[in-house]
Amino acid sequence: MNRRPEPKPKARLVLIAPPVGVAATLAPVLAACYRAADIAALILRFEQTSEAEIVARTRVLAPPAQDAGAAALIEGRADLVLKARADGAHVTGIEALKAAVPLLKPDRTIGCGGLVTRHDSMLAADAGADYVMFGEPDAGGKRPGFDAIRERVAWWAELFQVPCIGYAATLAEAGELARAGADFVALADSIWNSPEGVGALTEAMTRIRATEPAP
Repeated sequence: MNRRPEPKPKARLVLIAPPVGVAATLAPVLAACYRAADIAALILRFEQTSEAEIVARTRVLAPPAQDAGAAALIEGRADLVLKARADGAHVTGIEALKAAVPLLKPDRTIGCGGLVTRHDSMLAADAGADYVMFGEPDAGGKRPGFDAIRERVAWWAELFQVPCIGYAATLAEAGELARAGADFVALADSIWNSPEGVGALTEAMTRIRATEPAP
């Protein structure tokens, strides 16, 4: 008798921090986030600052994330991951990914976003990305229409083993991306700009948990 396939696990959250200015100010906010939701990874973004400051701030913010079971990833600066004692990097585009691989593999995580086409996504997986991200805004703040993002997530989830992250610009999108098959749902400004604060993170988690498991 053929056994019914195990249902796909519910999506987990990836939290994209606001650009880090003073680490000590952000740390208690992040600590509340870890208590409120199941966060798989924290992506740290930094204001224009020195390499020494990026390293110093990461060394403050990474250990609490790691203690909470979340990987601490630096956005864009794969060259600083080891010095900052982070778990990996999130990079944008195939060329940045190719440059990061020899710096971090096999011991650190490398995720890749900025993947405009399906072909780019497959190239990223072939180049060694540990995950691909769909739907995040570009440098000018623009992103594809949500239907296109949801379709890309569903396509990837059906065909590929490499995990995908769907970027949710709103709390409603979080549930929809989980329903489409995203392994992880990324949240950023929808949390930081919400008047509910960490409560918005809890609501996003509730929406994700309410989705039906994939067949």
